[in-house]
Amino acid sequence: MRLIQHKREAYWFYRFLSSLYDRWINPLFWTPAMRTTALRLARLDDQSLLTVDVGAGTGFTSEGIVEHVAPERVTLLDQSPHQLARAAAKPSLSACHFVRGDAEALPFATDGFDRYVSAGSVEYWPQPDLAIAEAYRVLRPGGVALLVGPLPPAGRVARWLADLWMLFPRERDYSSWFAAAGFTAIRSVHVAPEWHRDARAPYGLAIAGTKPVPGPSPLASEEPLERLDQPMTPIHWLHFAVRFVIGSAAGAAFVPIAALLALRERLRRR
Repeated sequence: MRLIQHKREAYWFYRFLSSLYDRWINPLFWTPAMRTTALRLARLDDQSLLTVDVGAGTGFTSEGIVEHVAPERVTLLDQSPHQLARAAAKPSLSACHFVRGDAEALPFATDGFDRYVSAGSVEYWPQPDLAIAEAYRVLRPGGVALLVGPLPPAGRVARWLADLWMLFPRERDYSSWFAAAGFTAIRSVHVAPEWHRDARAPYGLAIAGTKPVPGPSPLASEEPLERLDQPMTPIHWLHFAVRFVIGSAAGAAFVPIAALLALRERLRRR
C-alpha cells in the first residue's frame, strides 16, 4: 500500500492539514463545479433522503448535499475529529449529525440510509473493497451510493509521486469494486478542475450504483486489517514515522504544481 494509505497516517496527515484545507488545498483539487457534476449521480431528488457523507472531512461535499437534502437528514462521518470540528462550525451544516467512525466498519445499522456519498476518501482506505461493501450494507434497497476519487496521473514523475503518496485507483478498479459489492445500474462520469488539461488521462471519477435487495453485501464480511485503536509497538511507531514523513512530502509536491497550473489557467482566461 502507498505510504499514506493507512488510517493512522491519514489521521495525522489531516491533523496538520485541517487548518489549511478549506482555503488553500481543497479549491485546487475539489471544486464546486466538480462537486455539482458528481452529486448529480447521487440522485439527491428529495429533501427527506436520509444521507451519509463518509470521509466528510471539513464538510465541503456535505455543503453540496444540503443544497438538496434537509441538513437534519444528513450525517457526516470521518475518523478525524479535527476535520469534523471544522465541518460542524459551518452554518449550513449546523443541523447535521456528526459521527467519528471508520469507512471500513461503519457504525450504522444495515438498510438504514437512502444515499451514501464519499468524496476524496477512497485514496486513504487500506481496503477499498471492504469500505464499498459497507456502503452497500448501510443502504436501503433502491438506495444509491456515490464514490468520488482520483485516477492515476499520466506523467511518469506525477504517477511515481502519486503511488508513493496514496491510492489512485484505475477506472476499472472502481467499477469492479462496485460490481463485486452487489451494486447494479452502475454509472460514472469524469470530473476535473479547470486547470487540468492533460488529454492523456482523466483527472478523477465519480461512480454511483444502486442497491437492489436488502441485507449485507454478497462480499464475505471481514474485519478491517487496520484500526486506529490498535496498540503500537516501538517498531510500529518507527514504520509510521517513516511512512508519514516521506508520504506527506510526496503529497505536498502536488500543491505547488496544482497552484501553478491553476494560475496559468486563470491568466489564460484573462
